[in-house]
Order: sequence, then structure tokens, then C-alpha cells
Amino acid sequence: MGRELQRDFGQEPQCIVTMPLLEGLDGREKMSKSLGNYVGIDEPPNEMFGKLMSISDEMMWRYVELLSFEPVASVRLWRKEVAEGRNPREIKVLFASEIVARFNGADQAERAHAEFEQRFRHGALPEDMPAVRLQAPDEGLLVTQMLKQAGLVPSVSEAARLIEQGGVRLDGERLSDKALRVARGARFVAQVGKRRFAKISVD
Repeated sequence: MGRELQRDFGQEPQCIVTMPLLEGLDGREKMSKSLGNYVGIDEPPNEMFGKLMSISDEMMWRYVELLSFEPVASVRLWRKEVAEGRNPREIKVLFASEIVARFNGADQAERAHAEFEQRFRHGALPEDMPAVRLQAPDEGLLVTQMLKQAGLVPSVSEAARLIEQGGVRLDGERLSDKALRVARGARFVAQVGKRRFAKISVD
């Protein structure tokens, strides 16, 4: 995230260095946890890898230039290869693997890559999917509240927005009713977007 760093040298004029602003995953707003467009360095390796793979091919280069430790010559070669027909997805994999390895180690980066390929190319569910048990009132639990309590969305309003956009599935079926109430005894796999999953039990 871009910011200004100031250093006071006593009587000397202040030196102000402007750091580049890194846009979030949406490619528009600055990276922010409140906007949900961020990549956290303490997130699970699979989540981090998946988020980095979700950035656009165009935005990928900005992330690479600001965050990768690869030599400038290597990045220039990648650009040339993509311009000549190489799939930019291959560069994104290299970048995502580098970032995950930096914070979690090479083994975790390899596992995150393998699971990403398995999930998105072959439709497999993640093996480390969290299991969540929730309590529902007599009238049932609003699905938007359920998604929030399960940790799949940051807020009820975000859950409603994603349902309206077709980004929520229950047992593989797209959810369209944001006013749905989930009854006690319900058991299913909830999916939000492409990367967030949870086994939910409602009691």
C-alpha cells in the first residue's frame, strides 16, 4: 500500500518519499481489509495463492514489479515472452509461488499450487475446508447471517451483495434468495466466490 514516509532532520528541510500505491485485487481501489480486496501475509497459503491468481493479467505486472524479488532482467524477459504468446497465467503461478514461499516456505507454496490446480481444473473441493457449527433460532438463521458467522464474508451486506451477483453456492447449487432462512438440522458445503469454502452445520 502506498504511503508517504517523512523524516525530520532537525533544522534541515523534511525529506518526503512517496511510495507507490498498490491497488487491491479488484484493480481499482487501494488494497484494504475493509474493502475485502487485500492479500494478508498471515493468511493460509492456499488462500494467499488463490487471491494472487485472481488478479487480472494486466494488474499482474504491477504486483510483480512492486512485490517480486525477481531481477528486472527476468521480469523484462517474462513481458517479452507474454507479448510473443506465452500464457500470462504461467507468470502468475511463478509470482504467486514466490510470495507464498516467502511467508510460508517452499513446501507450502508447492502444496498451495497443487491444490489450486486440483480445485480449479478438476473441480475438487479443498481438503482443509473448515467445519463450522452454528446455532439457529426457532425461525431459522438468515443465510446472510450464516455466511458471516461462518467467516466466509466480512459482513451481512457483503453476503447479500455476493448472493445478488451469483457468487454463493450451497452444495454446488447457486443461491439466489438472500432472504432465505436456514432451518436447524441443515448440513451442506457453502462456497463463496472461487476460494472460500466451509462445511456448515446448523443446530
